[in-house]
Parts: sequence; C-alpha cells; structure tokens
Amino acid sequence: MDDNAPQADHMVASPSVTLLRDRLASGALDASVLVESYIARIEAREADVGAWAWFDADFVRAQAKTLDAQRRAGLPLGRLHGLPVGLKDVIDTLRIPTENGCAGDAGRVPLRDAFIVERLKKEGAILMGKTVTTELAFMHPGKTANPHNLAHTPGGSSQGSAAAVADGMVPLAIGTQTGGSVIRPASFCGVTGYKPTFGAIPRRGVLAQSPTLDTIGVFASDPAGAALLAEVLFGHDIDDPATSLAPAPALHTAAVSKPPLPPVFGFVRPPGWDEHADPQLKEAFNELIAALGDQAFELPLPAVFRSAAEQRKLINFAEMAYHYYPYARDMGDQLGQVTQDAINEGNAVLARDYQSACDMPKVLNAALDELLTRCDALICPSATGPAPRGLEDTGDPIFNGLWTFCGTPCISLPLLTSVEGLPMGVQLIGERGNDARLMRSAQWLFNWADGAPS
Repeated sequence: MDDNAPQADHMVASPSVTLLRDRLASGALDASVLVESYIARIEAREADVGAWAWFDADFVRAQAKTLDAQRRAGLPLGRLHGLPVGLKDVIDTLRIPTENGCAGDAGRVPLRDAFIVERLKKEGAILMGKTVTTELAFMHPGKTANPHNLAHTPGGSSQGSAAAVADGMVPLAIGTQTGGSVIRPASFCGVTGYKPTFGAIPRRGVLAQSPTLDTIGVFASDPAGAALLAEVLFGHDIDDPATSLAPAPALHTAAVSKPPLPPVFGFVRPPGWDEHADPQLKEAFNELIAALGDQAFELPLPAVFRSAAEQRKLINFAEMAYHYYPYARDMGDQLGQVTQDAINEGNAVLARDYQSACDMPKVLNAALDELLTRCDALICPSATGPAPRGLEDTGDPIFNGLWTFCGTPCISLPLLTSVEGLPMGVQLIGERGNDARLMRSAQWLFNWADGAPS
C-alpha cells in the first residue's frame, strides 16, 4: 500500500438517511433498487477496504424483495423500512455466523438473534451483513483498512462498521464501545459515531467483554441518521440489568428540530491533551473554538479526572479476565498478544482495587453534572489526531475511555481534516439520560460547520 496515494478519490457522498427513509416509506424508492446500489459498491471496494466478515448479496436481495411486497400490499411499515444496516460481528444473528473476530469462534452460528437484531427486523431494517471487528472487540486488529487511505488504520474495535459507512457500502451500521470503539473509528473514517448513555440499548446477545462499560453505538453520515437508528434500538430487556423501564427519547425529532437558542459548548482538554494530541489537531481545535465565538468557552476538568483512564482500564481488564477465561484456557497462544496481555493483567487485579474503581464514576459524574449546567454539551477531540499509518495499531483511545467510564452520551462529528486529507472528529459529550439534547446540539454544530441553516 502506498501512503502517498490517498484513496479519497474513491469516496462517494452518502445520501441522507432521513431522505432514504421517507422515499422508501412513500414508495418513491424500492428497497430492491436501493440495495443493488450498495451491493455494487461492496463488490467494487471490499477487496481493498475489507469491511465485511460475512456478506451474502442474495440474502440481502431476498429481504428487500419481501419488504417491497409488504409495502405494495399496504401492510404496516416499520420505522426503518428498507434501510440496510451493517452489524458488528460480535452481535448474534440467527443462523448467520457470528465469530467475534476470533479464531476460537470460527464457524460459530447462533441459534437466537440478539435483542437489537430482533428490534431491527421488527422495524423493517435490512440486515446487510456482519462487519469486521478486532479480536474479541479488543485491540488486536482485523483486516479492515481506512477508506480514505488504505495505508492507515480505520481504528477499532468497530472498524468494519465505521469503514463500511464511510465508504458508502451501507448507510447505517452498529458497533460497540468499551473504551473508544465507536467514537475513535468514526473519527478516523470520517463519519458520525454515537455512543448513547450507558444502559440505553440492551446488550443481550452481544459479546460481553466488560459489562460495567460495554455500550452499543451506531454509525451514520450525520447525527440525524444516527438518531433514527439509535432511537429504534433503545429499550428495556430483563436480561440486561443495565437497562431500565423508561420511554425511549425522541432522538430523531430532537436532531431535526431547531434549538430555542444556539447551543453553547464547553471546551475541555481531556487528560493526555498535552502529551498525546497531535499538533495539527490542537491547531484545528483552537481555530474551531475561535470560529464558534460566543458559542464556545473553555472549561477546565477537575484534577480527579487525571486518574480516570487507569481506573477504567483496571475494570476493563479485570472483567475481560473473567469473561474471556474460556478463550485464554482453550486457545492459549493463538490469541493475539495484546489480548493475552490484557487478560493476564486483569488476572492480577485485586478485589479492593476493582471495587474502588467501580465507585469512581460517582465522583466523576458529580463533577460532570456541574459542568454541564454551564453549557449544552462539552466539546473535545474524538481522537488524538488523524488515523495513524499502518494496520497493526488501532490508535490511542485516551480521549474516549473517560466518557465510557462515566456512562455519558457522546457523539463524534466529521468536521476537521488533517493536512494529509485524513478526517479528524469533533466529540460532543452530553448529560447522562439527556441524549435528545445532545443530538439536537450535534445536528446544529454539523449544520453550522457545513454552512447549512442551523
């Protein structure tokens, strides 16, 4: 792969998911016609990008044909009628391989759909296929390359989902985040990535790495598209104790509505800013905050946040050691070294240290709640800079894990570009449970950056 030959010329503009939804529902566009365009794109680009772990064009066509027949018969349509969705290959799909990016699960075929797959089918979505994940959704990379430049990483662990949306292979995709596995690949691949409030989307049937942290997220071209998909997935499941019986927020309505006043953003420099942030990222952010004028101001994070990354990692690795014990026992050295090292580190965690780390988000969220009374959302980088060169490293999650640890909703917007033409995401963080407000602020900023009416 030639790093001097950017792949941006191969990129295609993504249509608005909201527009696609409306055209499909009205009959102005057949699902069968729509999926053919995505199938053609996959056939043209998959050999280069490597976004899919499992894809069957005939299976996609069969779903589209059934949905078109339902619409023509006047039957009720789901909220995602005819919209193709890619699924990270850690999400169980009935009679479709779900191999978790792991040699130990090669040939694994679930006998039941995950909660979110049941919901997608109920709402008329088309299962486009299974997207590549890193090994066991950790940091040992899969085969996917960054569509903007094939010599660069797409991030991890939801690398296939982000790359597939970025390359125009599918309009929507689903991933998971335990550290930065939605936000970071969204930033590197130049798409919108949204991680909702912890517990908003049930995880039954999704690979458990660290249940204290594991969160399902979504990818789209813009916040409104992400809101449309995520809203359908919100819910309560008795098999996931992190969920609660509460009505789903009207995320899409909020995203497309005009704020009563232009939102105000509190710029925070996350721990690791001085040591890890790329100089051109710092410059781009300074210019962005200056351009926002009265709509942005700097908010310092209290000193207590400095140890959050290590505390989150402690929980993550301790729970990995438990949940991935069968893989470590049965596969041994067949696991990637980075996965083995994390499991071994988790085995050494003391119970007192684990419990202490689990208590820390209460302190952090008390501080965040106070900060968020002064602004509509916090704003900071989605990653430390553009996607690093090479496919052996999925990038540094230092700017993501804090928000996963706290369980706050966050969203990455593709607003900045490096001098090499690689995307750099802008991350917004909202109040826990107030995802609709975050979506409205995110769409406002997206439109503002695009020069569209806000």
